[in-house]
Amino acid sequence: MVKMSLNIEDLNDEHGFFLVKLARKAIENFLEKHERINIPPNTPQILKNKAGVFVTLNKLLNGIEELRGCIGYILPIKPLVEGVIDVAIAAATEDPRFPPVLFNEMDEIVVEVTVLTPPRKLEVTSPQEYLEKIKIGRDGLLLKYGSISGTLLPQVPVEFGWDVKEFLDNLCFKAGLPFKCWENLDIEIYSYQGIIWKEKKPRGEIIRIDLSKHAKRDG
Repeated sequence: MVKMSLNIEDLNDEHGFFLVKLARKAIENFLEKHERINIPPNTPQILKNKAGVFVTLNKLLNGIEELRGCIGYILPIKPLVEGVIDVAIAAATEDPRFPPVLFNEMDEIVVEVTVLTPPRKLEVTSPQEYLEKIKIGRDGLLLKYGSISGTLLPQVPVEFGWDVKEFLDNLCFKAGLPFKCWENLDIEIYSYQGIIWKEKKPRGEIIRIDLSKHAKRDG
């Protein structure tokens, strides 16, 4: 029976390794055969529960990873295993920022999967309270303003070395709004957490990423 959503803390590294391998297989099969793979028969039952998930593709250029595609679901709208297949293919073929990935590019691409908790609205009486409630290396953020929305995953501020103000400013920018828009209390800010697994190199060892070890301290 499928639950409404899973507790991501119940996932272990074997589950994460399974998802990363599944994401790569889904992409390569689609690029080569133009077919969506089916859910593997050996899928652990927990991965059939619903969860938000993103797949990120980074291309190795001279030893440096550069974003090549990133698509996902913030909300737990699909069973996790199905979501990974869908967003992996979409990250490779539908990210509007990039041309579709070519099959032979997958030899140079690192696959990353981030499984998310459902977002929770940050209730504040002053925008300055966000600076205390948001933690770099723990939180991803979702902005909502009417029909406008934008999100940044937990790993993004760590990768760019942002503090919380910079994180919020860039969240506004991602949503197509002016920097400092988060200081307007009509803007809704939600936080969520994630567990990240990725390949160390294309088709290489899969590891779990601990963002807290890399986060810059605020202040």
